[in-house]
Amino acid sequence: MLPTIEWRDDAIVMIDQRRLPAAEIWVHCRTAPDVARAIKTMVIRGAPAIGVAAAMGIALAMRRSKATGTRQFATDFQKTCDLMAGTRPTAVNLFWAIDRMKGTFAAAVQAGASVTEIRDRLEADARAIHDEDVANCRAIGSVGAAFVPDGARILTHCNAGALATAGYGTALGVIRAAAEAGKRVSVVADETRPFLQGARLTAWELVRDGIDTTVITDNMAGALMRQGLIDLVVVGADRIAANGDVANKIGTYSVAVLARAHGIPFYVAAPVSTIDLATPDGAGIPIEERPYREVTHVGPTRLTPEGAGIRNPAFDVTPNEYVTAIFTERGACTAPFGESLRSVVSQG
Repeated sequence: MLPTIEWRDDAIVMIDQRRLPAAEIWVHCRTAPDVARAIKTMVIRGAPAIGVAAAMGIALAMRRSKATGTRQFATDFQKTCDLMAGTRPTAVNLFWAIDRMKGTFAAAVQAGASVTEIRDRLEADARAIHDEDVANCRAIGSVGAAFVPDGARILTHCNAGALATAGYGTALGVIRAAAEAGKRVSVVADETRPFLQGARLTAWELVRDGIDTTVITDNMAGALMRQGLIDLVVVGADRIAANGDVANKIGTYSVAVLARAHGIPFYVAAPVSTIDLATPDGAGIPIEERPYREVTHVGPTRLTPEGAGIRNPAFDVTPNEYVTAIFTERGACTAPFGESLRSVVSQG
């Protein structure tokens, strides 16, 4: 698997996911605004991945700060945290990573660390967040693979693979782990309009892995379920409320309702950092509205007539009653989710 994001010398390097699968282009972000722009424009995307990117962007900015005293250094640090926080509103991993970096900064200041020492601690923690994410994804995969029967035909929505994380993936991590365990699995990937993460990214990853993959348009999922061609659904998440309501890419809710109607398990795979105990239920999750052009065009080609109104919410919320289980690196959570989610969070 190609690395999603790396710290190389004086730059944060990430693969441009907007260009896949046609071209593998690497973007070198040398400043915090470069990283913020990459997150906002979806050069890099996926809740865990943008959390890693934000942490690295903060550390990079502090490495480049001209401040010599801790007071000015703290001002530069807060400005950079605010810059990262303003990029995308729904994925809670972004804010989790920023808060963790703030904790690292505060602890260093309290310990009397110099500006140089604070820089080193921030960079070390950003690198740790990256490495921990890969390890967490592998653990999530191991947990979820136990729920995947041999011969399973798995429906996915959006991309929750290596590209959406620091590596290996959450939902695709479950699929990879099942395949690595010797289970024969095949994947049906929803194309995921309007950004086509399933058609472009999920299929690209799985084909590279040699996993049997079929791409369908989003409105085909129900028909395939009715024909008995789907055994389970596994998706990622951008935020999980305290009661188990799940925010994920737009269209996930529709898939969950269809799965319930056909008696098919609907699983969510996400790290504990995606669980937001401060948000009681899905009604409190902010939903990002993205540029209309993602709907009106595919590449340079316009699909809709001038004058038509356009909506482009990037996410929707699936109520907890449609969720069979949530796979985390600390185990599988099932209903009542208020208890099981709090339990895995408290293990940290």
